[in-house]
Amino acid sequence: MTLQRLDGKTFAEMILQGASHLKQNSQMIDALNVFPVPDGDTGTNMNLSMNSGAEEVKNVQENHAGVVAQALAKGLLMGARGNSGVILSQIFRGFSKAIEDKETLTTMDFAEAMQGGVTTAYKAVMKPVEGTILTVAKEAGEASKDLASNESDFIPFMERVVNAAKESLKRTPELLPVLKEVGVVDSGGQGLLTIYEGLLANLKGEDMPAYDETVTMDDMVNAEHHKLAQDFMATEDITFGYCTEFMVKFEEDKLKRNPYDEERFRNQLSEIGDSLLVVSDEDLVKVHIHVEQPGDALNLGQQFGSFIHIKIENMREQHTSIVGDRKPANEPPAEKAEYGIVTVAMGDGVKKLFESLGATVVIEGGQTMNPSTQDLSQAIVKAHAKRVILLPNNKNIVMAAEQAADMSEDEVIVIPTKTIPQGMSALLGFNPEAELETNKQEMSGLMSVVKTGQITYAVRDTQIEGLTIEKGHFMGIAEGKISSTDKDKLTAAKSLLKQMVDEEEDEILTVIYGEDVKASEVEELETFLEDQFEDLEIEVHQGGQPIYSYIFAVE
Repeated sequence: MTLQRLDGKTFAEMILQGASHLKQNSQMIDALNVFPVPDGDTGTNMNLSMNSGAEEVKNVQENHAGVVAQALAKGLLMGARGNSGVILSQIFRGFSKAIEDKETLTTMDFAEAMQGGVTTAYKAVMKPVEGTILTVAKEAGEASKDLASNESDFIPFMERVVNAAKESLKRTPELLPVLKEVGVVDSGGQGLLTIYEGLLANLKGEDMPAYDETVTMDDMVNAEHHKLAQDFMATEDITFGYCTEFMVKFEEDKLKRNPYDEERFRNQLSEIGDSLLVVSDEDLVKVHIHVEQPGDALNLGQQFGSFIHIKIENMREQHTSIVGDRKPANEPPAEKAEYGIVTVAMGDGVKKLFESLGATVVIEGGQTMNPSTQDLSQAIVKAHAKRVILLPNNKNIVMAAEQAADMSEDEVIVIPTKTIPQGMSALLGFNPEAELETNKQEMSGLMSVVKTGQITYAVRDTQIEGLTIEKGHFMGIAEGKISSTDKDKLTAAKSLLKQMVDEEEDEILTVIYGEDVKASEVEELETFLEDQFEDLEIEVHQGGQPIYSYIFAVE
């Protein structure tokens, strides 16, 4: 049986299976992270981004390939998380543009669309790096054009496209030395290949689980209950504004540190929200809860393992769309402020720090939980200002922030802060009386004068940058590079600080300690700092952040 024309229905089924295959392999893709830190989230970001696109595709009623592609691009754009998710959204944005008017596709149409996706993605990245998802997309796209000129049947065509992507992925360590050093292929490229494999599997009729996964949250709670309940209340009466659902797969090393007890976990969650449902077995726990700070619930869940499903919905926004805004018709809308500042952070203490420095809206997010383009867009709207400054505070959120800024109707700029200390330093340079461009220059300049240090733990054994690192040991990271490792948290912290602090030039050290740090450890570190750096001004704050035991800012 041959297939020489791809209609909208078939293309939609391919996309859903590509999304399903990516979902099933997201943890494997996460594990390809070069650094052995517990924030390898390429698979998670690509999965959540692709899931957003797939949900839009499921709503398409027309049997039109171009309409399906546009729906995918729209969903990916709004759901894009992390750099990998943003690049994926740009690949399919260019793909959809090339075929938006085509009801059915030939192999040549498909090949030209792949080429269009590559062009768009490369333009979206300021400094494209070869040996990444971009390379895999490019080389698969180049191969597709040659293949399409000789092959009109979609199945052998896609088989060869997938093989080209596989061969490209194998070559990524030769193009990016750090991949070769650690012994992995590029995680983003692996994610893209995984999607392509799902597309092919659908065409071949291979037996893979459908997109509506066999393990879902739907058997726990019917989403319609939100709509029914909202009909009888006002938006301002919603106490806990975010419907939060997640699944955590248990991990042995985390359970050793934090043994799982369902009743205790349920009690912890009940203190921060309502409409709570917790279901667990020996492999995973599934949670549904309404909370005001979704990150608090996610932090509690993450102590037992890794996320395999996250869904957060703003019920106030849903309520308004369902029952309408019930403000009196003659009540004028609130006037926009001159400036708004949106920033991203994890941990209640870190959030309070940013608010004290003048942040208008603080989005819960960071490592392992990158906010999507839509999340950032909603935060810009929430800031309700004529001019908005966005601080991502994470290198993996910068592209999504820039995408959200481009989509906004307001004047929005992104200060490309990559760490919490950079974000705090940049905020100190904000002048509410200055023009937007002046603030951009001043804040961008200040973010570069602070040095960032972090303490976290290794999720696997590895050798990198001349260091032998053992799983479970702590690592000191200075300016993004692993500089020390030790089985003891405080020893690693002290070693890192000795390397970071220049007693002749540095004047201020800010210590932000995380959720896993005990009071006795903070006291011991403070004593060390006072003895070691007598002339240094030291500030200590409880950040409550996950993953990083300590964040250091040195100025």
